[in-house]
Amino acid sequence: MRIFRLFFVFFRIGLMNELQYRANFFIQLLKTAFNLTWSLAAVAVVFSHTSDLNGWQPAELVALLGVFVLMSGLIGVVVQPSMERLIDDVRQGTLDFTLTKPEEAQILVSIGQVRVWRLVDVVVGPIVIGVALVHLDREIGLEDALQFGVTLVAGSVIMYSFWLMLSTIAFWFIRIENILIIFHSMYEAARWPITIYPGWLRTALTFLVPVAFAVTVPSEAIVGRLSEGYLHGAIALAAAMLVGSRLFWRLGLKQYSGASA
Repeated sequence: MRIFRLFFVFFRIGLMNELQYRANFFIQLLKTAFNLTWSLAAVAVVFSHTSDLNGWQPAELVALLGVFVLMSGLIGVVVQPSMERLIDDVRQGTLDFTLTKPEEAQILVSIGQVRVWRLVDVVVGPIVIGVALVHLDREIGLEDALQFGVTLVAGSVIMYSFWLMLSTIAFWFIRIENILIIFHSMYEAARWPITIYPGWLRTALTFLVPVAFAVTVPSEAIVGRLSEGYLHGAIALAAAMLVGSRLFWRLGLKQYSGASA
């Protein structure tokens, strides 16, 4: 409960800051609308030449797109801005202000920056998923919904842990922006099912940069395509990465000297 209270405090601060620039809301709305329209147009072009994409039907691919938008929003609201702030604080030595606070430092750096307007994606994503499910020629059962919820939470934990480990590298290297750019490029590949990619790329998107567990696996769950192995794998990987990112964070923290050192 303490984490939620802290997040609410940072959320209010972020909201007050963003309300100074309300045009950002409309900019984010237009950006989301443009990206969604562009992605749907790409899906339409693909299915104008084929009836399925490696077994994926049009409505199923739209559902995957909705999951992609939702996950992008969840990352963009708090994880990405907080991790970018962490990298800047490490480089400038201002992480001291966080480490001297009585609360756990990892919690503070994980939720310390909130971009409120990215909630647009969090709202639009489920709408797209809902529209896709309406057009699916099958009934979505309770089991599918539960699997979707579990895999979505697991995917969020995996993405958070991965972002934290990437950002923790800043304790050893001065600038890691190029690594983040590479990650963004690979994350964009999650707009499509990983099953359509060559084997080497599918392996990279599953284990090296695990965006498959963030987007494709939840999408497979909601459309009834998820295998039991991937369900258990997502849960196990989420737990392993959460523990691994915690250990890596504590290791990196030992390398930090700070501006006052």
